Amino acid sequence: MSAQQTTESSPSWRLIPAADRHMWNDEAIDSRQSFPATGSFNLAANAHGMLLVHNDDVVDAGAGFDTHQHHDAEIVTWVVEGSLHHKDSHGSEGVLTPGVVQRMSAGSGIRHSERNASTRSENQRLRVVQMWIAPEYAGGTPDYAEADVNAALARGDLVTIVSGLERDIDSPAMSIGNSYVALHAARLTPGHPVTIPRAPFGHLFVVSGTISVTGLGQEAGVDEHIVLDEGDALRTVDNAELSVTSDAPAEILFWEMHTSFDAPRH
Repeated sequence: MSAQQTTESSPSWRLIPAADRHMWNDEAIDSRQSFPATGSFNLAANAHGMLLVHNDDVVDAGAGFDTHQHHDAEIVTWVVEGSLHHKDSHGSEGVLTPGVVQRMSAGSGIRHSERNASTRSENQRLRVVQMWIAPEYAGGTPDYAEADVNAALARGDLVTIVSGLERDIDSPAMSIGNSYVALHAARLTPGHPVTIPRAPFGHLFVVSGTISVTGLGQEAGVDEHIVLDEGDALRTVDNAELSVTSDAPAEILFWEMHTSFDAPRH
């Protein structure tokens, strides 16, 4: 199986194996990046859809990122293991644990710190996935929100946890400052498939476990089947709905995006 499949029609997909991610570490932080983000990189040039950053970080107890500045980014944080302490210049402070999703709209500017909430004596590592989406409009008012979605995920279905799409205005999903994107999550159980919605641009990430994906290439009359392991990412363009299954417990995150940096917006 090649790392990229493209047919004569528009649907295509690309697999980013976990081992091929950009790696960065400073002894206390081990960052595995589906898009190169640390250093002098053009984030927009490396983006897929509106997704700029997708970092899978392991942080030692007592370590983390000291206070730093962000602007014009929609930052979504998902804790996989351990706990993360957040504090920002607009008065928001709290501890995130698995199943609690955080969205921070940096807007015109916000300063914050993110650290492993475990003390060195407790010695519990933090694993956290952080994702940056480009905002629809620059210079907005900074904002912060978080939500516990553990109860919804316990059903084993795909759950929309962050969305700017018009169809989700009345849903429990947290809002985000981009009306072209939605983030879905699922904790799969054996024998219970979930359906990934069709999207002009999609980014499927395996947080844990091993999954099987079918439905790639349906638009061209082909039903591709691939297997993804923890840390693998699948980027799709104009694919139909996909079916995801697992023989053992697994967790996934999927960005549904309806525009890109190169596409005209209506």
